[in-house]
Amino acid sequence: MTLQWVPAAERTDLLADPVARAVRDVEGAEVAEIDPDLADTAAFCEKYGVTLDESANCVVVAAKRGGETRYAACMVLATMRVDVNGVVRRHLDARKASFAPMAEAVELTGMEYGGITPLGLPEEWPILVDTHVAEHARVVIGSGVRRSKLAVSGAALAGLKRAEVLSLAG
Repeated sequence: MTLQWVPAAERTDLLADPVARAVRDVEGAEVAEIDPDLADTAAFCEKYGVTLDESANCVVVAAKRGGETRYAACMVLATMRVDVNGVVRRHLDARKASFAPMAEAVELTGMEYGGITPLGLPEEWPILVDTHVAEHARVVIGSGVRRSKLAVSGAALAGLKRAEVLSLAG
């Protein structure tokens, strides 16, 4: 199955509301409609012929310190794992860090699970972009909903407001 990429600003109906507002500021962002049952990375890549190292996942992390919980988004290639308890926890100066529970991530982002993306996240959230993602000419990421995917450059992700580039794999 082939993906039909179009400029994302022309098909905001394929994006979650917060993503549709944010995508206008991302140069070259494209969107493609997909089968929502194939939104999970492995199934998507297999069906649509996208390699895992061309696909990036957005992981929402809850960092806790002194009774306060702060959230961050981590962007890593689908071939990598985020070092939440090491690199991310230390970077966020937290005593404890973990993946945010699904219901919490969905509620806080206004996006569907399996489609969460760094575009349109709450203003106060840092966006931690792995160096491998930032160096990519083009990565496929979530669109805020399960029925589409976005394609953007790693440089565009690294250039997002509140984005920080670092090695997240530990």
